[in-house]
Amino acid sequence: MPASRMSAEAIAARLSAVGLTTRVEERDRCTSSVEAEVPQSLSVESWREVLEVVAEADRFGLHATSLNGRTLWAVVRKAAPTTGDVGGPSHQR
Repeated sequence: MPASRMSAEAIAARLSAVGLTTRVEERDRCTSSVEAEVPQSLSVESWREVLEVVAEADRFGLHATSLNGRTLWAVVRKAAPTTGDVGGPSHQR
């Protein structure tokens, strides 16, 4: 399992411990993401824990609408390759 997926799974586990239902997905070759529905009744203490957890991600945010409620998201980037072929075969030195 890639490190980004493991990080995303760890974030999801901690959010689940706070009481949120989470989803983890591989978005593309570069990122893993976590999404969680956030209830209106989430306590201040739980929000603090949620913010500590998502701060471990590379990016995070909250999507809120009056129709669909609130969805918290966090993205963990996969590490860039460390070999000389980062740009592909045509970019090798």
